[in-house]
Amino acid sequence: MGHMRATMNTHTLRSASALADAGLIDAADLPALERVAAQYAVAITPAMAELSAHPGVARQFIPTEAELATAPEESADPIGDAAHSPVEGVVHRYEDRVLLKANHACAVYCRFCFRREMVGPDGLRPLSPKQLDAAFAYIAAHPEVWEVIVTGGDPFILSPRRIADLMRRLDGVGHVKVVRFHTRVPAVAPERITPQLVAALKSSSKTVYVALHADHPAELTPAARAACARLVDAGIPLLGQTVLLKGINDDPETLTALMRALVETRIKPYYLHHADLAPGTGHFRTTIAEGQALMKQVRGRVSGLCQPTYVLDIPGGHGKVPVGPAYVSGGQVEDPAGTRHAYPPQA
Repeated sequence: MGHMRATMNTHTLRSASALADAGLIDAADLPALERVAAQYAVAITPAMAELSAHPGVARQFIPTEAELATAPEESADPIGDAAHSPVEGVVHRYEDRVLLKANHACAVYCRFCFRREMVGPDGLRPLSPKQLDAAFAYIAAHPEVWEVIVTGGDPFILSPRRIADLMRRLDGVGHVKVVRFHTRVPAVAPERITPQLVAALKSSSKTVYVALHADHPAELTPAARAACARLVDAGIPLLGQTVLLKGINDDPETLTALMRALVETRIKPYYLHHADLAPGTGHFRTTIAEGQALMKQVRGRVSGLCQPTYVLDIPGGHGKVPVGPAYVSGGQVEDPAGTRHAYPPQA
């Protein structure tokens, strides 16, 4: 990426012209990138702009003309949320859990986002009070719902008061036992993880988890690690979610460094997502075979604490399944070095 050296920014950059002014893109690229920004939201926080000299970070957030190229298999709703949305803001794809999409804005906009057609200033509106009431009524009326996953958008851009209100309302639903928040904020805007936000997450009747989306070890700066520590030290366990991205983390060295950085930050790697078929994201996608080969390279040489589950969200709303490499076939099991052994062993 041939952009100039970035200048220090104290506010979020939200347009192609702002990126050019900050030195994150070349002025010659501005007309094309304005077309991209007109289609897909742009936002780069000061924390991420500061890391823009690192290509593994810059490529995640700085738009490129490649996003204007779409493939026939790509879809505005690649994982089929709409097919499983009984009321606005709720996705009930799996029996014991629902997604609650309280807002549709983020602190940063990933260039590979699977909800890129729905998020941002021109995306879906935040839930109105009436729609929020309907979402909570749906959750309350479905006793099989054990977990509520608060997502969006990014729920951590909501004020602590609004997060506390969500938690208060979920506290009133006895059959919900676990509340999970999905966010990039601790890494991309660590200053937002204030004592007030941490306090808003606390519940006397629910177990609260936070899943941090991070795709490159450079994102886990000292400030990001301190923000995560504020959550963990408050008794909130953290999980790590990563998207497998071509040229960003699809080599064993980078993926290992990321998973170790997460574990060192007291975050358990949870999922490695195969990149979804979102419009204009083909330049980010590996093949599943490449992802499986990468997982084989990491298995055995890296601690089990650092092993995420490699998953694919089947297009059309058919659910998420593990797609990692197989080690057992035809009465044989393959060890981490690639040698096959009979199992049970022959006498």
